[in-house]
Amino acid sequence: MPKDDWVCLRHMLDSAKEAVELTQGKSRHDLDTNRVLSLALVRLLEILGEAANHWQLTTNPCSIAD
Repeated sequence: MPKDDWVCLRHMLDSAKEAVELTQGKSRHDLDTNRVLSLALVRLLEILGEAANHWQLTTNPCSIAD
């Protein structure tokens, strides 16, 4: 696997772990009322999604057209 793929996978794993840690012990109410928590979680999901998209493009460039 190319180094870029490992970097993308690492970013995805790190972001997912941090999102889980950030939401441990939190409720939906906390997410709805805590803007900082909400913004942080959205940003982590953006990072995960961007890394997944980049990884998909490097591993299977044709898959974007499917």
